Amino acid sequence: MTAKSWTWQHKGEPTELVLAEKEVRTLGNDEVLIQNCVIGLNPVDWKLIEWGHPEWQPGFVPGVDGMGIILQTGKKMSHLRTGTRVCYHTNLSKDGSFGTHTIVPGHALISVPDKVSDITAAAFPCPSLTAWQAFSKIPHLAGKTVLVSGAGGSVGYFLTQLLLHENAKVYVTASPKHHQEFLQMGVSAAIDYNSPDWKTEMLDSLHGNLFDAAFDTVNGLHASGLGTMLGYYGHLVAIQDRVEQNPVRAFSTCISLHEVALGAYHKYASPKQIAQLIEDGKMLLDKIGAGVLKLRENSVAGFDQLPAHLAEMKRNHSQTKYLVSI
Repeated sequence: MTAKSWTWQHKGEPTELVLAEKEVRTLGNDEVLIQNCVIGLNPVDWKLIEWGHPEWQPGFVPGVDGMGIILQTGKKMSHLRTGTRVCYHTNLSKDGSFGTHTIVPGHALISVPDKVSDITAAAFPCPSLTAWQAFSKIPHLAGKTVLVSGAGGSVGYFLTQLLLHENAKVYVTASPKHHQEFLQMGVSAAIDYNSPDWKTEMLDSLHGNLFDAAFDTVNGLHASGLGTMLGYYGHLVAIQDRVEQNPVRAFSTCISLHEVALGAYHKYASPKQIAQLIEDGKMLLDKIGAGVLKLRENSVAGFDQLPAHLAEMKRNHSQTKYLVSI
């Protein structure tokens, strides 16, 4: 059989993707063929289309997030039932979700609860599992004073909810249009990151204290700038990029640095760690289905509009979640 797929040919813009018919290869013993229903678009998608990837060749199919039904299973995956609704996050070195069909390792599939829609399931994996991994870096969060820098995006939005449900005292930076929603959620303060004095405003709201942990969704340089806002034995979690060098003087506040890279689990996580991540994903989807947690509002386009929709997401830098329905 063949699959219709949007393929990468060279470093460039999303609009330069080429629609092609690709033969679906024979499944490996541990693999599963998914008939995609909805594709989730993420910043990593347009970034890699622009930058390229060491293992990409012309004709590669990008896309890290998808949702669909199991169409066929490999010999060792017969315990998985065809027709089951699943969502997934793909290995960047393998053909991804930008097609009508995707081959995924069976151990990387997250079953979708009945109460979770196809759209929500496709929007879930990359931002929500990334937020979960960042959240899981810090022990004993109840009662801790934490900062989420750039909370308006999909990752920061989900992370803020996780922290609040853990009874942390949460402070956020975000665009002013999001402040009222965050305050209604229960955050202690929401400050505009475009304000030149936002750090002073934020620290003033702590009444002489410093943060126990800071989660940054911007970049490594921005994360480094948060180091002085952390108290003794604080934690700095860089979600977008990494902090190469500790930004505070040695043997002073003794902060710990943490990096987050969801995509690395495909290569470096042990089978036990992968199984745990998938179980955690199922738990989070159950909470979404129950209305305990929620995702960002979305914008859905048709499959034929995928390149244009991804280009719009890249151009707008909005907090809206972009998806494609097949």
